[in-house]
Amino acid sequence: MNLLKEPVTVPCGHSYCRTCISSFWDGEAVKNSYSCPQCRETVTPRPVLMKNTMMAEVVEKINKSRRHDAPACICFLCSMDEHKGHDTVSAAAERTEKQRELQESRADIQKNIQDREEDVELLKQQVKTINVSADQTVEHNEQMFTELIRLLQDKRSELKKEVRSKQQTEVSAVRALQEKLEQEISELKKRDAELQQLSHTEDHIQFVLSYSSLSALSVSTHSSIITGPENCFEEVTAAVSELREHLHKVLMEDWTKVCHTVERVDVLQPEPTSRAGFLKYSQEITLDPNTAFIKLSLSEGNRKVTVMRENQDHPPHPDRFTKYYQVLSRESVTGRCYWEVEWRGGGVDVAVSYKSISRAVFESRLGFNNKSWSLNCTTNKYTLYHNITITTVPGPHSSRIGVYVDHTAGILSFYSVCDTMTLLHRVNTTFTEPLHLGLWFCNYGDTAELCKL
Repeated sequence: MNLLKEPVTVPCGHSYCRTCISSFWDGEAVKNSYSCPQCRETVTPRPVLMKNTMMAEVVEKINKSRRHDAPACICFLCSMDEHKGHDTVSAAAERTEKQRELQESRADIQKNIQDREEDVELLKQQVKTINVSADQTVEHNEQMFTELIRLLQDKRSELKKEVRSKQQTEVSAVRALQEKLEQEISELKKRDAELQQLSHTEDHIQFVLSYSSLSALSVSTHSSIITGPENCFEEVTAAVSELREHLHKVLMEDWTKVCHTVERVDVLQPEPTSRAGFLKYSQEITLDPNTAFIKLSLSEGNRKVTVMRENQDHPPHPDRFTKYYQVLSRESVTGRCYWEVEWRGGGVDVAVSYKSISRAVFESRLGFNNKSWSLNCTTNKYTLYHNITITTVPGPHSSRIGVYVDHTAGILSFYSVCDTMTLLHRVNTTFTEPLHLGLWFCNYGDTAELCKL
């Protein structure tokens, strides 16, 4: 691969250093035949090596250029025939072009590094969010289970107290009857002894008089006592057993649901890529009349809004917007959710917002604060508003806008929904409160409706 030293040509036309080919052929002398190391053509006898004059001149020119500290990349054919019409460029110019390409490559790499570093930070934040959420869930669950256990313990003590109270009442009644019967037995035994003694009286007159006196004494009539079952509290035990079975059944059925909700926790689950995938996260969302501006008319089960010229019959409410034509949803979002809005008119904002957004001041406009994100839709463009940032959003016009929220992952995506779904804009952030759908209007007659999916 180096420059040839004393270039010579063998019969097949290939060129080598004189020393290299001679050494190679010295090794083949025992075979009495000599081959070309490149094409393997064999000749006999050993050829006489002749100097390749043209190659020697090329080598000499290259060596001179190197001695003058002017290195160059040169094509072998070009060196033999003055470039043969080839396009040429100086090494410095080529270096400049390659340097530009290198800088572009570095810029791409640095952009990828930055993107990945941002992703790493998001993942770190996600780990923090997961840990905080899990710790809070465990803590809240411990409290709820402790309350359930305390409730069961209270009911156990209450039932024990009821049984003991009933036991004392029933035992007292039985003992009172027992004492009465024992007293009657004592009286009966005493009378029997008197009658026995009278039976031994020999004087007939005395016997008749004494017997008549004894017979006049009243004797109570005894009625048989029917005792209860051996386990008189058996029905209580049966009732508690039935309660236990019922609680066990309910617990196991609902426990399965609880476990399924844990299994559905999948923070790194990717955003859907098809409308069918998004529809799995669709939820029925309605608008909250208590937040609607006074000129907004709600219909279709609080799913449709129309801007009216006349004030509507909305009673005063602290949640009502009083400066802008806007309204929030009744339901909030804390997990994954997808919905679609069909709009008509000059311009409508499809937004998400925290419920704690202001109601009366300038900053209450959806998207003009740090509590809401709002996509303004007109017939010729989209614009995203958040806090003090305004972003022009390219994309195909559509009267239907899809909104996907992954509250845990901090993802908010807006889609143009037509024959296909086109991503308009994606927000990556950290949501600190539950989100509500929001709608903002500009002109009388504008409408928006939450689509049934």
